[in-house]
Amino acid sequence: MTKIIISGGGTGGHVFPAIAIANAIRAKLQDADILFIGAKGKLEMEKVPAAGYRIEGLTIAGFQRRLTMKNLSFPFKLLGSMIRARKLISGFGPDVVIGVGGYASGPVLRTAVALKIPALIQEQNSFPGITNRMLAGKVQKICVAYPGMGKYFPKEKLVLTGNPIRQDLIGLNWKRNSALSHFGLSDSKTIILVIGGSLGAGSINQSVLNCVKTGKPGGNVQWLWQCGKYYFKNLNSALKVAGSVEGPEDVFLHAFIDRMDLAYSAADVVISRAGAIAISELCVAGKPVILVPSPNVAEDHQAKNAMALVERNAAILVRDNEVAVKLGDTLAELITDNVLQEDLKQNILALAILDAAEKIAMEALDLIKTGKT
Repeated sequence: MTKIIISGGGTGGHVFPAIAIANAIRAKLQDADILFIGAKGKLEMEKVPAAGYRIEGLTIAGFQRRLTMKNLSFPFKLLGSMIRARKLISGFGPDVVIGVGGYASGPVLRTAVALKIPALIQEQNSFPGITNRMLAGKVQKICVAYPGMGKYFPKEKLVLTGNPIRQDLIGLNWKRNSALSHFGLSDSKTIILVIGGSLGAGSINQSVLNCVKTGKPGGNVQWLWQCGKYYFKNLNSALKVAGSVEGPEDVFLHAFIDRMDLAYSAADVVISRAGAIAISELCVAGKPVILVPSPNVAEDHQAKNAMALVERNAAILVRDNEVAVKLGDTLAELITDNVLQEDLKQNILALAILDAAEKIAMEALDLIKTGKT
């Protein structure tokens, strides 16, 4: 039996692509034994079992880039995670290990290469993180989503695959009626989808709340709003207290949206962070999008991701430090300009890659066949 470990997570941007890769492997090799390794307390510990896969957790967290007492425990958590990763990998005996990024990915990939197990990195961003750059010389394959990554990685190991997406995002046009019914939305109003990542985004949430309170962007609009569980209670209370100009019936607030396929299908316009997987999904969804890159990420990689679209006239960029001031006016301009909307739709659709998960699955299985170490 072929045994495969997939490691990483922390946010939906890592978890859902990992599940997509696992599904693609299972489609090609039905009896594959797949084990996930994630970080305890993170999203993957819930979503991976829900998708039908086993998962083990490491006690690992990221190193904070600011002075904080949490960093004092980082070396101990890292050492404990390395020991735990070695025990899991030795006990499971994988034929290949796939790292998709996130807290757990580093210790697992480091252990795999130390044990001479074939390993593959799936790099989602246009600017890779330091862990993947450090491991690049030791793994056998590096699957990337953007061209020109040879300036960061050994060129001979690179495979341009794109980023994996959830397969239910394909064929969204056929789901619109179901989407409207699912969320209780009206087809006669412009639907603005807000997705600040799976954990939410404070600056976007506050800016949208301000728009709702002041009646911006104007017109006949509805808000389908994924705010993140951390923000949900306070935002829900604020909406009830404020009594928006449009009325609470036009604001559909969710801590987390499980049916993102239906959310994208319903949307006329999208406001989103610029995580790599979010952008890959937006390309497939083909909706006019306003990107608000998070400033709280390594090497400002979300801004680089966003610019890859903006330079192709496939998205509109609003900087995080300007979103409170600019979001309402930018939305108003977009929803009243049908020509701009159509241009953005066509240009972002041209960047879509639908079979990334299958390509990555093939690369991983090929490593097993060739026996590279």
